[in-house]
Amino acid sequence: MQFDPPLEQGRLIRRYKRFLADIESCSGELLTIHCPNTGSMFNCMVEGGAVWFSRSNDPKRKLPGTWELAETPQGRWACVNTARANPLVEEALREGVISELAGFTTLKREVPYGEENSRIDFRLEYPGGPAYVEVKSVTLGFDGTKVAAFPDAKTQRGAKHLRELASLARQGIRAVQLYCVNLSGIEAVRPAEEIDAAYAAALREATLAGVEVLAYGAVLTPTEIRLTQRLAVQL
Repeated sequence: MQFDPPLEQGRLIRRYKRFLADIESCSGELLTIHCPNTGSMFNCMVEGGAVWFSRSNDPKRKLPGTWELAETPQGRWACVNTARANPLVEEALREGVISELAGFTTLKREVPYGEENSRIDFRLEYPGGPAYVEVKSVTLGFDGTKVAAFPDAKTQRGAKHLRELASLARQGIRAVQLYCVNLSGIEAVRPAEEIDAAYAAALREATLAGVEVLAYGAVLTPTEIRLTQRLAVQL
């Protein structure tokens, strides 16, 4: 996934009201930009730290730019724009990067399914039947370890998705939870049980039901993001 034009760099002054961030560009310009992240962004940002943002010239937009990448307190890069995860995964699927899901004939996005009125991120069609793939963006890292965690805040919606996937798996339908790790310097992913024990329990129950759990890591630069390699999952 290319950033065109490449992202601009600045420094974070503060994030507030969830969707707003005040930054200072490298030229000294003070801007309020959109923060496209509904999570806590725990361990994912530091005031005064480097940020990279995309600028918009759309006169209909209220804010002039969107926060894309952040320097974390651990010195890593994180893609804080969670809307990038699904297009990034779709690109990797179509290019065959995610080998475990290769060979599909059709890809559909946002397909309604399940008993709790959910929408699956991807439904992949294969000669032997479909696969349902739920994507989660991971940006939570810690000092002294290369293991990232999900979620960074309690998520009833995430647990609901796992229940839906588990129900599919019990019916013999292929169901996959895919963690898109938008954080540099990571080798493995685990559930953040210390933040959301209910989600961690739901993930383990889903795996027992037959849900596949995959994690793929990204390379992040101001010019592009791309998924490159499978990461270990620690349950």
